[in-house]
Amino acid sequence: MPPQSAPYGTWSSPMTAEMITKGVLPLSGLVVDPISSKLYHLEARPSEGGRITIIDTPSGTDLTPSKDWNVRTGVHEYGGGAAIAYGETLYFSNLVDGRVYRLKEGGSPEAVTPENKVHRFADFNVHPIHTHLLVSILEDHTIDEPSAIVNTLCVINTVAKTVHPLISGADFYASPKFSPDGTRLAWQQWSHPDMPWEGSHVYIADVVIRSYDGLSLKNLAHVAGEALKISAVYPSWANNDTLVFTSDESGYINPWMYQNGKATALFPKPIQYEFGSPGWLLQTHPYAIVDEKGGLAVFITTKDGRNGLDIVDLTGGSPPRTIETPFVVVENIWSLSRKAREIIFSGEKVDEGLSVVKLTLDDTFGTRFTVLKPAPVPEFSSDFISVPKPMSLEAPNGELVHVVYHPPKNPDYLGSSVLGERPPCVVLAHGGPTAIAMQNLSWTTQYFTSRGWAWLAVNYGGSSGYGREYIRRLDGKWGIVDSDDCIRAAQIISSEPYNLVDPKRLVIRGRSAGGYTVLGTLANAPDVTTFAAGAASFGISDLLPLEAHTHKFESRQLEKLLGGMSAQVPELYRDRSPVNHADRIVAPLLILQGEIDRVVPKEQAELICEKVAEKGGVIEYKLYQGEGHGWRQAETIIDALERELGFYKRVLGLKS
Repeated sequence: MPPQSAPYGTWSSPMTAEMITKGVLPLSGLVVDPISSKLYHLEARPSEGGRITIIDTPSGTDLTPSKDWNVRTGVHEYGGGAAIAYGETLYFSNLVDGRVYRLKEGGSPEAVTPENKVHRFADFNVHPIHTHLLVSILEDHTIDEPSAIVNTLCVINTVAKTVHPLISGADFYASPKFSPDGTRLAWQQWSHPDMPWEGSHVYIADVVIRSYDGLSLKNLAHVAGEALKISAVYPSWANNDTLVFTSDESGYINPWMYQNGKATALFPKPIQYEFGSPGWLLQTHPYAIVDEKGGLAVFITTKDGRNGLDIVDLTGGSPPRTIETPFVVVENIWSLSRKAREIIFSGEKVDEGLSVVKLTLDDTFGTRFTVLKPAPVPEFSSDFISVPKPMSLEAPNGELVHVVYHPPKNPDYLGSSVLGERPPCVVLAHGGPTAIAMQNLSWTTQYFTSRGWAWLAVNYGGSSGYGREYIRRLDGKWGIVDSDDCIRAAQIISSEPYNLVDPKRLVIRGRSAGGYTVLGTLANAPDVTTFAAGAASFGISDLLPLEAHTHKFESRQLEKLLGGMSAQVPELYRDRSPVNHADRIVAPLLILQGEIDRVVPKEQAELICEKVAEKGGVIEYKLYQGEGHGWRQAETIIDALERELGFYKRVLGLKS
């Protein structure tokens, strides 16, 4: 059938929402056994209520097939670090009951922590000599209020099946790591009002083995980091004498080392791009040690809105070597075999989904990529894929706004049948707000572009990946800078010299903090008519109750984003809350919300819906039962995507 023409936004596409849920490798993390070099991965199961299971990667065997197992942790609510492998034994946190389980080859999971539903565990590390001892984060919800939740490092004795305290006093802990000989422990800690990427510390201490509770620490030493100013994170031992970590002391996240009691930068002068990213999830180290001596590492970098890979000399004094790679998003990096100089990671391309990839580094720094688990092959031609176009747009005030633009793309259509028509455009405000919209293949994006829509992802001021100062553009100005940047970006690409999209058919979408940007843009912006419609998923509408009821991890984040706590600047909290300006919302609004969301509770959605309806505005609301902060169930993922597209088409009067 020859290509045809039809109005933008009405094209037929083979990409269905159901197909998208099945066409993505549902990888939730990688796990490597450092002793056997055996590889496992965590796999999400949307068709099984969104639970996560452990897979033996080479064989594809499901090691936790029963629905009684959900390999997730509720630490920080966002989780991460739910599983570890050591000596052909897996340890994992089970979200169903909060306990830690041991799983040996060919066996069944066995609990190694006492029954206690108010305890949550994550980010494990096994002692290399006394392998029955694990260090872990313990998050105690005995009093389940943000100000009363207690985070510590603890010791799990997997033989006695007991839990003992190790260190406490900070508000948060992460990345406990034993030295290879087991004589020292390094970790990361931080306290309110910092998020870990704002002000975090790395510590080390000597390990003392004790018979009655496993181990204790002595001779604690501060390695790096400063509250409010410097984020030192992701410690890991290259060898018994060298601790590697990252620090943003220069304004960019760069590699550092600690040796002989002194912390030093690994590069002769700071590199002005990022060698790490904000730690929203646990166990997300941005590097892997490559060789047996601990002299080389491969780091994930972020530059120009995409990830890369750099080889870093851990002895110091040399600039990094950039590895040529087709992957624009790189995550889940682990050492696979230091003897064979192999690392493992998950990678995504602009036109190919997530794969599990092995990188081998030879003695002359030559590299070889081997795909161990390829991305699922879509049921349609790659000609449907819209390739991203990163751009840096200059706003009228001279500041740059970084964006990723996807044009409409469908091989069955030559373009529009309407002379001079420009496409409608979905403008994405990412979450976080300290996140980044990357250039990888997103089937949600392609769902729209293959139907004749343009897509513009805005990395507004406050986004990560562009240095500390770009993140700090949002300090005290959340709800202003993010909204302004989204409006400016949409206006710039819809006018001369770009003229890429129809300025009268712009819609804005976002989730979580991005949902707040959507609501704020439609309610608080000086001009609330830029966008013809908006869709906010689990978005924040009222900042005052959010401060009181959100989870501990982010409970003081508003202090920096808004310039104080509500008791200090109550009028600012009221003014920046979209619910208090609901009468200014003129664009139709779609609200999607999870029933059991503890990060942004459902009351936030119900407040804005009630206020908009009172004023006679157009509002649609869908509450998804059993869903939290993000969609995990296949039925929800499908319904939310189809509902959003249908909403935009009704608002804009588009008919297929």
